[in-house]
Amino acid sequence: MAGRIPQSFIDDLLARIDIVEVVGARVALKRSGREHKGCCPFHNEKSPSFFVNPTKQFYHCFGCGAHGTAVSFLMEHDHLGFVEAVEELAGRAGIDIPREGPDTGPRDRRDEDLHALMATVAQHYRTALAGDERAKDYLKQRGLTTETVNRFALGFARNSWDDVLNTFGATPAGREALVATGLLIERDAQNARGAGHYDRFRERIMFPIRDARGRVVGFGGRIIDQGEPKYLNSPETVLFHKGRELYGLYEARQALRQVSRLLVVEGYMDVVRLSQAGIHYAVATLGTSTTTDHLNRLFRVCNEVVFCFDGDRAGRGAAWRALENALPQARDGRQLRFLFLPEGHDPDTLVGEEGKEAFEARLEGAMPLSEYFVKGLAQDVELDNVDGRAQLAEKARPLVARIPEGVYRELLLDRLAQEVRMPASRLAQLLGLGARPDEAGQGGGGLVGSQAATSSSGRPSRPRQHQMASAGRGNLVRQAITLLLQHPQAAQAVRDGGELDAVVRPGVSLLLEMLAVLREESLGTAQLLERFRGREEHAALERLAAVESLVTDAAGAAHELRDLYARLVVELGPGQQLDALLTKAADVGLSQEEREELRNLQAKLRPAAKAEPKTPKPR
Repeated sequence: MAGRIPQSFIDDLLARIDIVEVVGARVALKRSGREHKGCCPFHNEKSPSFFVNPTKQFYHCFGCGAHGTAVSFLMEHDHLGFVEAVEELAGRAGIDIPREGPDTGPRDRRDEDLHALMATVAQHYRTALAGDERAKDYLKQRGLTTETVNRFALGFARNSWDDVLNTFGATPAGREALVATGLLIERDAQNARGAGHYDRFRERIMFPIRDARGRVVGFGGRIIDQGEPKYLNSPETVLFHKGRELYGLYEARQALRQVSRLLVVEGYMDVVRLSQAGIHYAVATLGTSTTTDHLNRLFRVCNEVVFCFDGDRAGRGAAWRALENALPQARDGRQLRFLFLPEGHDPDTLVGEEGKEAFEARLEGAMPLSEYFVKGLAQDVELDNVDGRAQLAEKARPLVARIPEGVYRELLLDRLAQEVRMPASRLAQLLGLGARPDEAGQGGGGLVGSQAATSSSGRPSRPRQHQMASAGRGNLVRQAITLLLQHPQAAQAVRDGGELDAVVRPGVSLLLEMLAVLREESLGTAQLLERFRGREEHAALERLAAVESLVTDAAGAAHELRDLYARLVVELGPGQQLDALLTKAADVGLSQEEREELRNLQAKLRPAAKAEPKTPKPR
C-alpha cells in the first residue's frame, strides 16, 4: 500500500456510496420524512434520536451528539482507522484505491509485492486446472459449471513437490516471499533431504480466498482423491488471518447490488454450489469457529445472519460455539438465526438435491437465536421441577450478561422467564443484571419517563448540553460557515473581491478557504467535511454540520449567504479595521501584531506611490 490516498478519490468515493446503506447495515433505520432514524449505536436508548441525512450524507444523534460522515461512522462504530474505513467503503463500492506520492514505508511496499505474487500464483493454479483433465472431471462430478469455476477463480495445484517453487522461487528473495505467503514450507536442516523448500499445496483443487478489495490473501485446497487432511488452508501470514476472513464475502458483494442476508456455512464447496444455485449470499469460515471478528464483518454488511450447520452432534457443537460468540453482537435491529440440515446432508448436497426454492424455504424457518438459546440451555434440564428451573437460570447467567443492554436483552429475559416461571424483573435481579426500570419503578418514571422528549414533528428534542445555534443565530462568520456546510452550492453566489483577505478575526480565514474550495469544485457536505479531517477545525465543522438549518432551498441559501457576506464586509472590511486600529492607537496604543496589521491595511488601502504615513503615537 504505497503513497497517500488522493483527495479526489475520497470525494468520488463519498459521491458513490450512500451513507444510509452504510449505516443501515449496522443500525435498524426507518424513513422519517427526508431522513432515516433509529436508535443510536453509540449510547443505550429506547427512543430513536439518531438521524441519517442522505442529502448531506451525514449522521447525527440528538441524544449523545455523535455525528459525522460515512468515514467517521466506520471509524467510530467499527473501530477502524481512517485508511481502513476508506478501504471498507471502496470495497463496498467495488473500486480500487489509487495512491500518489512517495511510498509510506518498506512494509507497505512489501505487502503490495506479496499481493501481486498471490495474484500471479492464483493465475498459475487456474492455468494448471485448464490443462488437467482429471481435475476438471472432478469438478464436473461435483456439479460445477465452467461459469461457476471461473466466477470463483478455482484452480489446481499439480501433484508436484516443487511446481510453485521452481516457477516462482528461482531467487532467494522469491523463495522468501513464497514462504511469507504460506505457499512454500521450509524444510528443517535435520531432514533427511537436507535444508530447502517444498510446495505446501499438492494435487488439490484450489479456492482463492479474497479480501474485501478482491485481492487474493490465501488459499484453501481440497484433495481430489482420498487423503488427509481433506481441506488444507493457508497458514496465518501478514496477508491472511483465518479469524477475520470469510470465504465468498467478496463474491457475494460482487453478485448482489445490496446484501440483505448472509448465510454462514462450513465449507468452500458449500459456498460455491449455493452460489451456482442462485443463493449468492453464502460465506464460509476458514477451518475455524465463527469469531467475534467474523461477526463484526458480517454485521458491517447486513443485519440478518443465518448460521447453517449439519444436524449431527459435531454440527450442533459448532452451532453452540457460534451462539456463544454471537451473544455480544445480539442487539436491537439484528437477526441471528440457526438452520440445522437433515442428517447426512450439507448445503452442497442438499441444494443440489432439492434446489434453490426448497432450500430457501428452510432458511425462512430457521430458528431465532432466542429460541435456540433457550432450547440449548434447557437440554438435559427437567423444567417440571424447581431444581431444574433453577439450574436453567444459573446456566443462563453468564451468557445473558454478555448480551448488550437494550430491548433485545429484555425480550430474551422475558422468554427465559417463561421457562423459569418467574417475573422477568425478578429474574433479572437474581441473575445480577439489575431491575428493569419500567417494572421496578426506577430510572426516571419507567420506560415512558426515560424516553427523549419529542417535538411536534416527532423528532427528539436535543438535550440542553448539546443544543447549538441554528444557521440564523450566532456571529456572522459562524452563520456563514454553517450555511456553507448545509448548502455548499451557495458558495457560487459570492464573488469574493478580496475584501476580507486582511481581516484577522476567528473563523474568517476558514470561511475564505471554504469559499475558495467550493468555487473550484462541486462538493457535498460530507465531501467538504473530509477536506478538513486531521485539522483542528474538523470537530467544530462537524458540529456545525449537525445544526438544523433554517434555510431549506438552494435559492434561499444563496440569497442568505450573499447577505451575510455583504454584512461581514461592512463590519469587518479593511476600512472598518483601519478606523478601529487608528482609534485604538490614539487611545491606548497597539501591540506589535496590531502595528503590523495596521501597516498592511494602510499599504492595501492607499496608493502605492504615496508615502506610508507614520503610525500615530499614543497619547
